Amino acid sequence: MPNLSRRDALSAVVAVPAAACLAGRSRAVAQAVPPAFPGMIVRMRQPLNLEFPFSELKALETPQEQFYVRNHFAVPKLDANAFRLSIEGHVEQPLKLSLADLAALGESTLGNTLECAGNGRIFLIPQVRGLQWGHGAVGNARWTGTPLAAVLERAKVKPGAMEVILVGEDVGAVAGDNPSPGPIPFDRSIPMEKAMKPETILAHSMNGEKLTPNHGAPLRAIVGGWYGMASIKWLRRIIVTDRPYQGFWQTMDYADYERSNGLPSLTPITAMLPKAVIARPTLGDVLPVDREITIFGAAWAGENAVDFVEFSSDEGKSWSNVKFTGRSKPFEWRFWTTTWTPTVRGPAKLLVKATDTKGRTQSMERDPDRRTYRINHLVPVDVLVK
Repeated sequence: MPNLSRRDALSAVVAVPAAACLAGRSRAVAQAVPPAFPGMIVRMRQPLNLEFPFSELKALETPQEQFYVRNHFAVPKLDANAFRLSIEGHVEQPLKLSLADLAALGESTLGNTLECAGNGRIFLIPQVRGLQWGHGAVGNARWTGTPLAAVLERAKVKPGAMEVILVGEDVGAVAGDNPSPGPIPFDRSIPMEKAMKPETILAHSMNGEKLTPNHGAPLRAIVGGWYGMASIKWLRRIIVTDRPYQGFWQTMDYADYERSNGLPSLTPITAMLPKAVIARPTLGDVLPVDREITIFGAAWAGENAVDFVEFSSDEGKSWSNVKFTGRSKPFEWRFWTTTWTPTVRGPAKLLVKATDTKGRTQSMERDPDRRTYRINHLVPVDVLVK
């Protein structure tokens, strides 16, 4: 069954830069590392942004060289031996910790699926600004590092603390319709409650290997179950605050609308939504009539588990449950498979949808209040039966 048409089609798309990805460079810049996996799709060259070709999905754990790369500014150059993490703000004991100091506070390993908040943006109609990701700005890995809670406990957070701001070393100026006030770092705040949970860690390794520069070496945050913008790379500062943080990346970007009493209000993006994606067959594949076809893909639901996934070959008129491969694990995606025997020649649209354990499911239509983020409406895979 041919798999090249979809990858070729996606590779041919010219990426439209996001305002957040325009001019910007850290004071010390590392050389961007080209992809070791030759099938990676280049969505931007400077700064480097790479997408995994989802049709090549095979392993539950995504190798570093196949894991998508999302960089807002140039990759900063950091010396792991001289590295110090600053913990400051609303704490009784400000700290500066080396990697060895962090390890001494204890370590854990978290399996977590990380998805860019703009994953699937290429499917929005009309086209919107931002990197034109297909389905491949997502990956699953084992992350090893120190629980953020252990660091905060060591710093003795003061009563009244509300949020924890995670600040990266990557710095740049954002141009466009909503420019930044000069060069700014990429940062993100999370509520104290999320910061203290075991799924929020400061990771130095990925799948048992030290992080590479493209993935945030020597230290990055992993906020389990949340979209990737919260998992700050090249982490250098942690600031505890006793008031809500209204930074650029909380308000001007990585925010969408929530409605209260019918009125929309910008709200920072947080937890991932349920989503299922077909990996194979791919867009434009030609399938034989009256022959059983294997349909394969993955599903994830962020902080919740995937309850079930359904498949449709008639544009959503009828649905059947798929079978999962392997057991469910918290925060990680699940592979699934089903079969379909087409009996009618001509074009067909294949759909899948995931429902999580809280009953949330994917909708047929896009919610415009989500702006250019949290894209989990149903996207058909168009194939031809001959």
